[in-house]
Amino acid sequence: MKLSDTATRKAKSEAKPYKMADGGGMYLEVMPNGSKYWRLKYRLAGKEKRLALGVYPDVTLAEARNRRDEARKLLANDIDPSAVKQAQKAANVQHAANSFEVIAREWFDRHSPNWKENHSSKVISRLEKDIFPWIGAMPISGITPPILLAAIRRIEARGALETAHRALATCGQVFRYAVATGRAERDPTGDLRGALPPYKKDNHFAAITDPKKVGELMRDIDGYQGSYIVKSAFKLSPLLFVRPGELRKMEWNDLDLDAAEWCYFITKTGTQHLVPLCKQAVLILRELQPLTGRGKYVFHGERDHDRPMSDNAIRSALRRMGWANDEMTPHGFRAMASTILDNMGYKQEWLERQLAHEEPNKVKAAYKRDAWRMYLPERISMMQAWADYLDNLKAGAEVIPLHA
Repeated sequence: MKLSDTATRKAKSEAKPYKMADGGGMYLEVMPNGSKYWRLKYRLAGKEKRLALGVYPDVTLAEARNRRDEARKLLANDIDPSAVKQAQKAANVQHAANSFEVIAREWFDRHSPNWKENHSSKVISRLEKDIFPWIGAMPISGITPPILLAAIRRIEARGALETAHRALATCGQVFRYAVATGRAERDPTGDLRGALPPYKKDNHFAAITDPKKVGELMRDIDGYQGSYIVKSAFKLSPLLFVRPGELRKMEWNDLDLDAAEWCYFITKTGTQHLVPLCKQAVLILRELQPLTGRGKYVFHGERDHDRPMSDNAIRSALRRMGWANDEMTPHGFRAMASTILDNMGYKQEWLERQLAHEEPNKVKAAYKRDAWRMYLPERISMMQAWADYLDNLKAGAEVIPLHA
């Protein structure tokens, strides 16, 4: 007599396992702990065997019968269904071992020890957030160019075009590693050349304004492992938020560390400018002074001490730590400070003066010969408050900006 859904559902456990037959060699085995297993008893080459068909209720009565019928079709052709099941299981294990995520993590483990920690964290984070959810479980040999492009398009769709290019390049490295280790035959990223629009630099310079991301950036800067001179300039970039060219050309003669002031001439606007130095900035400069203080430039070049450091030094440091050009730029420190300080309630005229923006009215500007000292007490207070705010973000504190 065949089983019914009701009988299967109401079958109670007993002290010993027992069987409930359904026909065609299939039965439900009820265990003392209440578990219920579908089994198929069959004979092949004179030997009696059993095949597991699944666990009830995950596998319903109807599904168990379908599996029984498929197994009996194999038996009709003298094929052992147990052997087929074992082969399928082995294939699944092999596919899992050769999935994109498994191979990508293997590639990452082999190469990341040679990278800076901040850079490696950005690479794996990009894979985990943007790639693994979509193609991570797929066998790497089965990922075609359209499948990969669909995953990359998701990054492009949220406006992060440069990140999309970087993610595609990282995937190419993973595919080439798979080819080298015999788990893929080719790298499909080559077929995607031109699929993404080229990245064009934004004239407004990318900048971070989310306090949590700013805190992450500050911790990255603090952990930078490059040259001491570049690290010092890197640490001053968010504190002073001057133009990148002005910072790298900073001269010791323009600094008065006792008065905590940096006064210099801005070629771009043809004006004098004064930057109040917060306590943190003075400390950084005093620690650097024994190294470069005998020369002209605070941040001299690596090889030529009579020239300022490279105009690409800070940008390269950001890239090495994994901050893409569409996330943060050296010039972006100005926008970062301006946006957050404005949100904190500091007056726009204080910010404009501290940013040394050019006065649009040339006649009016001519009468402001001492404009470089305007709002100096307010700017001194603002710059110290800004530095303290950044320290709190770096420490991971939940900072609530107070109105100035």
